[in-house]
Amino acid sequence: DTIKSILTSLDIRVKSVTESGLGLEIPFYRVDVQREVDVIEEILRVYGYNNIPNNDKFTASITPPPRPEPHRIQDKIGDQLAALGFYEILGNSLTNPAYHEMLSVKPGEEIRLLNPLSQELSAMRMDMLSNGLETVAHNLNRKQQDLRFFEFGKTYHYREDKRIEENRLSLIICGNTHKDHWTAKGLPMGFFYLKSVVAAVLERLGIPGYDEIPLTDERFSEALSLVCSGKNLADFGLVKAGICKGFDIKQPVLYASLNWDELIDRAGKTSFTFQEIPKFPKVKRDFALMLDDQIPFEAVHKLALKSEQKLLQDVQLFDVYTGGSLPKGKKSYAVSFSLLDRKKTLTDKQIDAVMKRLQKQFEKELGAELR
Repeated sequence: DTIKSILTSLDIRVKSVTESGLGLEIPFYRVDVQREVDVIEEILRVYGYNNIPNNDKFTASITPPPRPEPHRIQDKIGDQLAALGFYEILGNSLTNPAYHEMLSVKPGEEIRLLNPLSQELSAMRMDMLSNGLETVAHNLNRKQQDLRFFEFGKTYHYREDKRIEENRLSLIICGNTHKDHWTAKGLPMGFFYLKSVVAAVLERLGIPGYDEIPLTDERFSEALSLVCSGKNLADFGLVKAGICKGFDIKQPVLYASLNWDELIDRAGKTSFTFQEIPKFPKVKRDFALMLDDQIPFEAVHKLALKSEQKLLQDVQLFDVYTGGSLPKGKKSYAVSFSLLDRKKTLTDKQIDAVMKRLQKQFEKELGAELR
């Protein structure tokens, strides 16, 4: 009777009463009442939630969510790349065997079709670079100069008497980051732009720790390989001019191939720690280090963080100088070091001690000299 009275006061008409429930007619203007649960909410709202007896103890269980499904992760990375100005392409899994010869892939790993439609589509692709270069050439021939493409797909290999499919993510770019404008000219999308995109993808997947290893590959004139725990995550670099010429491309092209199977396996496994914004200020100090040409900045970065693990927060390279008054085979790195103590303000004595320690390590391990 109480429920009927409440429903009547809300202009909800009771049409029928049975042992299992009530048949109701909802006024047309109550567009917020569409389901049974909405009616229950209306009754409780008027009756008063505070009038409902409850136990002193509530028991609830929280089920941990399952790991994201691979296709959902792929959608997120696709959205991220689209936000960075990339367009998705979809290449044919069948390719011309001549491309494999051009890319110098191992002939023993090639999978040929027994009954191909044509010679140009008689092999399964072993690399997605040829698809990307075909797409770049197609767009360049139509006066589209600034290109950013990505593709999710498979490559096919014959290894140890087994046919293997590998999931890959490929990125291919050429041209400028943006069109010329009166405020600024477009900058070429170079090696470090592609590196930043690859790093952004790995960061989005929660894979922060990896090693950068110089890569010697027939596809690239200069390249890097990203490796974690002995497993390859990505290869990227500047495509050789001779390969581009084979596709009638006359401008520099950069390409990245990411091991999608390995990335999916590692995605989301890294744990993160959140900290409050520090109350005390960071202190910055700079070094101008003269080093041998073959020593990369990565060596300086790793040695610095290894030498001072408590106060050193960040190491940044902001200038590289070669030639001029420097001896032959030498280069100068201008490096910035950020120091921070989260519990108190750093003193000059502490800062000087850290910088002297870093200087000694650079001189001992890398043969560096302060300029």
